[in-house]
Amino acid sequence: MNRPLSSTAAPPLARGRSGFGARARLVLGIFKLRIGVLIMVTALAGMAAVPGASALGFVQVLALALSVLLSSAAAGAFNQFVEAESDRLMPRTRRRAFASGALPRSAAWLAAIVALLVLAVAAAAWLVNGWAATFTAAGALTYGVVYTLWLKRRTAWNIVVGGAAGSFAVLAGAAAANPEITPLAGVLALVLFLWTPPHFWSLAIANAAEYAGAGVPMLPVVVGVPRAARIVHAQAVALVAVSLVPLWLGAGTVYAAGALAGGLFFVHKTRALVREPTRRTAMAAFFASMVQLSVLLAAVVVDAALR
Repeated sequence: MNRPLSSTAAPPLARGRSGFGARARLVLGIFKLRIGVLIMVTALAGMAAVPGASALGFVQVLALALSVLLSSAAAGAFNQFVEAESDRLMPRTRRRAFASGALPRSAAWLAAIVALLVLAVAAAAWLVNGWAATFTAAGALTYGVVYTLWLKRRTAWNIVVGGAAGSFAVLAGAAAANPEITPLAGVLALVLFLWTPPHFWSLAIANAAEYAGAGVPMLPVVVGVPRAARIVHAQAVALVAVSLVPLWLGAGTVYAAGALAGGLFFVHKTRALVREPTRRTAMAAFFASMVQLSVLLAAVVVDAALR
């Protein structure tokens, strides 16, 4: 990692925090649980979309959900551990626990993060099946190793490959129900793969100056904000087009309504970003991507329940 495992003196803001609640929030913050919960839901949606999901017991479903959540948490913590020095350079991230020095970048913390990932994968292998465990591990390693260590500082297309992390969560859920991945599960995985770049690039456009200052070659830093906005819009259109393919693979009207409603809302916001590429429109597109994915996943689950 080319960075020492050492503690960094906390700035006054970090040292001034006190109380169990503040400490708990600080520790939990390193695991990026909000995105972890979303990834967990994608796994459950992948499971629901596959014939055979009804045969799974409560323990298996719970094991899948927690395994994906914990593996995502481990990957998020590893990302913050590795990126602490870069995080200090950006106002948006400088208060994170490792960046501020509130938590030490020690070998003990690194070992705990690795142990969390091993526990998550082992639970999936023991309580679900080997393929679900394999995809769970692949998602965490793609984000933690491929994206964070290899690609983030090397190419503007880093998040494109990093987007496979969400796709593996869908495949983990599908494999829990049926180790033979169905075409529908494959398309849903592709939808997640296409969703990540416009989602993250919208946020990168909003924070382009920070990424430039930290020396991170995110797309708007490399190609400029106006061109990045056009790419985000094109990606959103492609995402919506692919999200409609499941209609030819057995998905029903509830899915169609969710895919169209969420997709058109996202495309509308990315179009506004192209017309006026500002921080305000970029953040609107970012939040619209969250709405689009949430509506789509809810539609997958409801549609599967009604079939």
